Amino acid sequence: MRYHNITKDDMLNGDGLRVVLWVAGCDHCCKECHNSMTWDPNGGLLFDEAARQEIFDQLEKDYISGITFSGGDPLHPANASDVRSLMKEIRARYPDKTIWLYTGSDWEAIWQNPMLQYVDVCVDGEFLVKHHDPKLYWKGSSNQRVIDVKKTLQSGHPGIPLLHCGDYGRLPDEGGRR
Repeated sequence: MRYHNITKDDMLNGDGLRVVLWVAGCDHCCKECHNSMTWDPNGGLLFDEAARQEIFDQLEKDYISGITFSGGDPLHPANASDVRSLMKEIRARYPDKTIWLYTGSDWEAIWQNPMLQYVDVCVDGEFLVKHHDPKLYWKGSSNQRVIDVKKTLQSGHPGIPLLHCGDYGRLPDEGGRR
């Protein structure tokens, strides 16, 4: 697996303060993507032991809520196996930290992916410029969904996603959470 960046104390890509791993490799290639430099699976840096330790050092901090996997696309074939292994280890070492996953794939196409057993929240769907809204929380376009993975998989209807806390929808005009 290759990656472009590890962001620390991030509060834009999931609930609370988070560490974010920006992986390399994406086949969605959404028009006006804000991370088009991450599309090439051969770009960025090799995810090595130092990068792994950097993530664990952040997760050791009490004030870090968890990790977000973004990119690129963590489900890209160049990433999926390594991301799944890392998620599994994080879940075992930090059971109280949340794991968020951003993917351009739709939930209906991925809900049976074994990796999702480690994910708390999935933001699905390609970024669509025609649905872009800067007031949306945790997503760039209104077609994307913020899905409570655990509740959805336990619902008895896992192919129908349950949105995370009402989807958080839009930010109120005053900028606070809903």
